This record gives sequence, structure tokens and C-alpha cells, in this order.
Amino acid sequence: MIRVGIIGAIGSGKSFISKLFNSPVFNADREVNTLYKNSLECYEKLRKKLPRYVKSFPIPKTQLIKAINEDKKNLKKISSVVHPLVRKKMKLFLNKNKKSKIIILDIPLLIENKLYNKRDILIFVKSNQNNVINRLKKRKNYNKKILLNLRKNQANLLKKRKLANYIIDNNFGPNIMKKKINSLKNKILDERNST
Repeated sequence: MIRVGIIGAIGSGKSFISKLFNSPVFNADREVNTLYKNSLECYEKLRKKLPRYVKSFPIPKTQLIKAINEDKKNLKKISSVVHPLVRKKMKLFLNKNKKSKIIILDIPLLIENKLYNKRDILIFVKSNQNNVINRLKKRKNYNKKILLNLRKNQANLLKKRKLANYIIDNNFGPNIMKKKINSLKNKILDERNST
């Protein structure tokens, strides 16, 4: 199984690129949302750490946004609860898909949380600033202050770019991007099969 990590700035289009691989995708953001909606364990742990903010289950994102807006240290408290639970889900995903030729890791903090290994293929998604801003504004819970805090939490983009095996320019339409990703996927499979 070839593990492909998709990295880049918030709003660069990592999830869009991940889907284009047409392979099993572990989407950490989706898993976090599922935890907020379905995990009593997550709720109880967050309620203990943030009793002033986390008051109901399923956990509305507005409660967490308020906590982060009022004190950015609360982001670390949330992460200390959520990240271990997401790691468990990732292990289950990897076991379930171990016979797949290629799997995609769409994890915004893949580098920061050291969730990648030496054999992983890392793809850095670059996108121009206008496209990034437009994508972010389309998000349901768009909040400029929260996005700035999340950006600070992501590793330096130059560091991520240097770690990448490939850089993909996500400034084209969906049809062109689909062809680019299909070509890249074949290249990755050919290279791994020849070693």
C-alpha cells in the first residue's frame, strides 16, 4: 500500500485534490466533524477541558469557535482531545484499506503531528491567494479570526514544500486537475512498482 499525504495551506484545495485520486481517502476534517456529532467520549472530554463553552451534544462548532475566539490557548485544549481520537480512526482506516494499491491522507496537520513516515509520498498543493480566499469564504463556518489561528497552527509552508515529493498547481479547472492527478497517480504507481 502506497500512502500519499496531501499537504498545503488551509484553503489550497487539499480535499478536492484528494478526491481526484479516486482512491480511499482519510479526511481528518470530516472525521473531526463526525466526532463532534457522534462521539460522547469526545463531548465528555471537551466538556471537562472547556466547561464554559462546551454545553451540549452534539457539539455545535459555534461553541468551539467562541472558545477559540476568547482564548487562542483553547485551540490546544481542543486539539489535545481531538487529535488522539482522530489517530485511532486513522489506524482503523489504514487497517481496513491495507490491500489498496494507494491510499490518500487528507490531514491538515499531517506534518505538524508527525503522522507521516519516510516511505510516504507527500504532495504539496499550491494555489494562488485569490483562489484560497474565495474557497475559504465559501465554507459554512467562515471566520477570519479562527482561520488566522488555524494558519498559525500549520507548519511553515516552505518547510512543507521542501518535504514534498511533488508539487501540484491547483489553479486550473476541474477537468484539467483531474488529468493532472490521474497522470501523477500513474507516475507514483509506476515509480513504486519499479523499486
